[in-house]
Amino acid sequence: MLEMIINPKESEKGPWKMLFVGLVYASLSLLLVHWFFSSDPELSKASGMIVIAFCIMFTLPYMYYLIRQEEKEDELVEGFFSVWNMHKDAIYALMWLFLGFIIAFSFWNIVLQDSNLLNFQIGTYCQINSPGNVEGCVSQYTSGGITGGASKEMRFLSILENNVYVMIFTLIFSLIFGAGAIFILIWNASVIAAAIGIFTNYSLGEIPIGIGRYMIHGFPEITAYFVTALAGGIFGVGVIRHGVKNKKFVRVLENAFVLLFIAVVILILAAVIEVYLTPLIF
Repeated sequence: MLEMIINPKESEKGPWKMLFVGLVYASLSLLLVHWFFSSDPELSKASGMIVIAFCIMFTLPYMYYLIRQEEKEDELVEGFFSVWNMHKDAIYALMWLFLGFIIAFSFWNIVLQDSNLLNFQIGTYCQINSPGNVEGCVSQYTSGGITGGASKEMRFLSILENNVYVMIFTLIFSLIFGAGAIFILIWNASVIAAAIGIFTNYSLGEIPIGIGRYMIHGFPEITAYFVTALAGGIFGVGVIRHGVKNKKFVRVLENAFVLLFIAVVILILAAVIEVYLTPLIF
């Protein structure tokens, strides 16, 4: 019923409205998991993944509509700038949705003080930033510290490698199931939210600082994933609608490759910002 109340078509009239959709979806996901599963000794251990599952269920109708709509529009354009101009509103809407996820996940993670809610996410974040000392990283973050020790070059390569893997998974998920890439996107939002909670020492007043710290590079990084998801979804829908011999499919294929090229460039830029710029500010 919720997907009928929040109409996906509303994002066409103002992408910023998706911020509130993200706030609602993420808030409901965390609160439902906290209310119904926190007291269960076994299910509470999987809270981090159950939160993701709930948020995916809320978001799927919107993603399905978006992919279908963008594929139809993609048949009408060609060329680098035309492709970007055609899809930029959808990407902006996804960015607002993503920001809503992060704000809500961060807020309720701090308010509820439930260490299991985003437990998997903390481990994943440490695996990316300190692959040789994951347990020590988790312990250090829990005490409010910042993991260090690796050179900037090693961190850059590690982060870029991880981001490329995520991009590949996003593409595969969106090819198999057009809206399936939403799993990767919601997962990244929850990982960032977990890191914000630890960085701010679970202080509500520090949430804007935490969001600023991680979204300087997080916004371009997740933009690359959104562009990849659109490329995969558009390609998949194009195959189903036109087959591989239709002229319209050739145009869709070319535009999908343009989107993937844009995503790779943005991903490299995000890694540079994360390693070399963010530490200078925070």
